[in-house]
Amino acid sequence: MSGSVPVLSERDDVTGDNRSALWRTDSVTSFAQAAEAHLNDVYGYLLYFTGSRSAAEELTGETFERALRLWHRFDPRRGSVRTWLCQVARTVALDHFRSERRRVRREEAYALGLAEAHDAEFAEGLSPRLERALARLSAGEREVIALRVVLELDGPAAARALGISATACSTRLSRALQKLEEALSDDVAA
Repeated sequence: MSGSVPVLSERDDVTGDNRSALWRTDSVTSFAQAAEAHLNDVYGYLLYFTGSRSAAEELTGETFERALRLWHRFDPRRGSVRTWLCQVARTVALDHFRSERRRVRREEAYALGLAEAHDAEFAEGLSPRLERALARLSAGEREVIALRVVLELDGPAAARALGISATACSTRLSRALQKLEEALSDDVAA
């Protein structure tokens, strides 16, 4: 039976617990098939829920990452794969919104000057050009760069520090470095 997803018919004499165990046979393959079948559904749901294509893309990745880790908990007797994936997506999106609220509060506190004492220390030894480019980044973007580049934390450790998944951390770092590079290029052109 290796390499295939079990197909159960009404004629099969399989009881409740055995059916769940049989359903999960070769669970990675069945998860891959479920993910492929419902990727657009989850993305559409998250796009509607967040109103942002980039957030929906990031959260879709996080949803399937979390769903793979939780696949052993899926029970086809309780609902369809699509419904279960949308529940996972909802949880991921709500976690994202809570994280964003915390980040906004940190940025507002920073904007109010509560972190000014740290600025002078951090900026020592940086070129004026790099300081200007860093100033154009949000606090969240500077934070991920500080953790991954300055402190040289690995992806999972930085993700834990930020309270996000490793995938989201990697995405955030990539976008922050791209924005920093653009800011540095703009500074050279000016």
